[in-house]
Amino acid sequence: MEKVNSGLQSFGPLQNLIEDDSVEEIWINTPNRVFVARNGRSELTNLVLTKEVVHDLIERLLIWGGRRLDVSNPFVDARLPDGSRLHVAIPEVTAKHWAVNIRKHLNQGNSLADLMELGSINQEILDLLISSINNGFNILVSGGTQAGKTTFLNALISQISPSERVITIEEVFELKPKIPDWIALQTRNTNLEGEGEISLRKLIKESLRMRPSRIIVGEVREAEALDLLIALNSGLPGMATLHANSVRSAISKLQLLPLLAGENISQSFITPTIANCIDLVVQCSLDSTGVRRVVEVAFVTGRSEEGVIEIERLFKWNGNKYEKGLASLANILAKRSI
Repeated sequence: MEKVNSGLQSFGPLQNLIEDDSVEEIWINTPNRVFVARNGRSELTNLVLTKEVVHDLIERLLIWGGRRLDVSNPFVDARLPDGSRLHVAIPEVTAKHWAVNIRKHLNQGNSLADLMELGSINQEILDLLISSINNGFNILVSGGTQAGKTTFLNALISQISPSERVITIEEVFELKPKIPDWIALQTRNTNLEGEGEISLRKLIKESLRMRPSRIIVGEVREAEALDLLIALNSGLPGMATLHANSVRSAISKLQLLPLLAGENISQSFITPTIANCIDLVVQCSLDSTGVRRVVEVAFVTGRSEEGVIEIERLFKWNGNKYEKGLASLANILAKRSI
């Protein structure tokens, strides 16, 4: 095995892995167990580090990312200068060693056309998505970890007209729209005195004062779902991602998350708001061979019954090809015209 103790450059002993275009993500479980992901599959490298090297490297990376890591704040997310995303957890949250993940920013799938070339979508889905964006439909991108949600969201954003003013809202900067009128907002953790936090909820509210044509939320996880729905319900187009294993699970989760905002929030408000606001749900998946693909596209009809929001399938991947559902672009346009 290759032993590395010092000689840190920008990424130190991880520099070669960072420069390797086939590597999607790097993670360190212990100093002598460094893994990478290639084509969606993980593998153990022959790299052996020391505890001191890992700590020195992370402390330097966090200076770049402008984030703090200590006993009172044992988790950290940060964006690195090359666009990679760093996540670190330290003891006592972890058992003994610092757990490190670096998700690289890869120049793949920057547009919907690129995704079609990669086999992630077909021409019909491409045409549907372009029409949906041009018509200002609200799109929810769903999927599991490493399914390619952020990459897909970036590709959707690439289709937005350059005449629009776009506000992106994230915990850590990852989205990179190639749009002339674009403002990126990022959350902020508390300082040493436990003050100064800026949450996603706060950023969504502030974004509405910035004259947006469209807002994009990198990932909806908690009560900020309520603020997003209120913004979309006002007629402002938007997009977001959400962790879920299916289209139905994504809608169900979106019904639950706003309830975290307080006891005065009820399903009698949330359910019809989601039914009316969300137009498309795109389900992304990483299969056993490491291929990332859209496996389902569904239309939210605007109707609900006994708390269940009605969805209709547009496209479904059957393992070999896409099958068309009963819904079409005309159904979405008809919903919007009501």
